[in-house]
Amino acid sequence: MTKLFEPLRIKDITFRNRIAVSPMCQYSSVDGFPNEWHLVHLGSRAVGGAGLVIMEATAVSPDGRISLADSGIYYEDHVEPFARIARFLKQYGSCAGIQIAHAGRKASTNKPWDGNDQIDKDQGGWDTIAPSALAFGGKLEKIPKEMTLEDIARVQCDFVLAAKRALAAEFECLEIHFAHGYLAHEFYSPISNKRTDAYGGGFENRIRFLLETLAAVREVWPERLPLIARLSVQDWAEGGVTLEESIELIKRAKAAGLDMIDVSHGMITPGENIPWAPGMMIESAARIRREADIATTTSWFITHPKQAEETLQSSELDMVMLGRELLRDPYWPYHAARELGANASRDILPVQYARAVE
Repeated sequence: MTKLFEPLRIKDITFRNRIAVSPMCQYSSVDGFPNEWHLVHLGSRAVGGAGLVIMEATAVSPDGRISLADSGIYYEDHVEPFARIARFLKQYGSCAGIQIAHAGRKASTNKPWDGNDQIDKDQGGWDTIAPSALAFGGKLEKIPKEMTLEDIARVQCDFVLAAKRALAAEFECLEIHFAHGYLAHEFYSPISNKRTDAYGGGFENRIRFLLETLAAVREVWPERLPLIARLSVQDWAEGGVTLEESIELIKRAKAAGLDMIDVSHGMITPGENIPWAPGMMIESAARIRREADIATTTSWFITHPKQAEETLQSSELDMVMLGRELLRDPYWPYHAARELGANASRDILPVQYARAVE
C-alpha cells in the first residue's frame, strides 16, 4: 500500500488515509450559521475520498469573525447545522474536523471579493481587540483595543465553549487556530505584542495565551479525540517569530495535550518577505517532527500525488493538508490513488460512484 493511502491512527480516531482538507474560509455564512453551501463544499471532499475534512476557521464569538460572512460556533443554535455536516462527512468515510478561531485585529473586514478592507460600524463592522493597540496595516487600518486581563479570560472561555459545542455537533477532530496573524498569533509574535504584563515581552510571556488556551480546551475536548493546532512557526519578518522558538513552543504544547501540529507561517504584517515555492513548509515541518517528536502536517503548494507520497515515505510528515488543489479537484484522492497504483475506486469512492468507474 502507498503511504498516502495508509490509515493513520491518532488517539481513538483512525483516518482512512493521510489526505486532509485544509480549513478554507468560504465567507458564505449569515450570523455564523453554516448552510447548504458548506454541506456541498465539504461533503464533496468527503465523497472525493479525503481522510480528514476540516471546517473553515469558525469564530468563537461574534467579534472574533474575520467578516460578517464568517462561520461561527458561538450560539447553541449553531450546533445542529454543524452536526448535519459532520454526520454527512462521517457517513462517507471522512473524519469530521473543525477549526476554532478568533481574528483579533484582523476582524471586521469585507469579504475578499468585496475589497478585504476593514468595515466601520455603520456598515455592520465592530470594534476589534488585540494584545496591543496596533493596527495590522495595509488595508486593515483600524486600531484595536488593547485587551485587559478580563478580556483575555473572556476569550479563553469563548474557546472552551466553542470546543464544547464542536463536540456536541459530533466533530471528532478539533483544530485551534494559532496562525496567520489572528489573535493567538498576535500574542505570540513580538511584531504585534508590545505588552509589558504577564502576556507580553519575552518568549515565556508571549506564549502564555496560547498554552493557557490550549490547556483549557484540552480539559473539555475528550482525551480520546485528536486535538490539533495550526501555528505560524515563522513570521518572515525582522523581529518576528522564529522556527527555533516555535519548536520549543510545540514541545510545551505537546506536553499540554496537543496531538498534532499543522505547520503554517506568516501573515502577521503586510511587510513579510515570504519565499513562495512548491512544498515550501515541508522542510520546517520535518524538522519540527524530528525535534518536537509530534505528529506533523502542513499544506502550502503540496499539489502532486508523487510529491505528497515522497514526503510521507521519507517521514517528513504524517499527513498532508491540501487547500487550493482540492478546490480545483474534489476527487484528487481518487486521481492520486490511480496515479500511485492504489485501489482507486473501491477503497476511496462511495459505492454510488465506484460501481460506475471500476
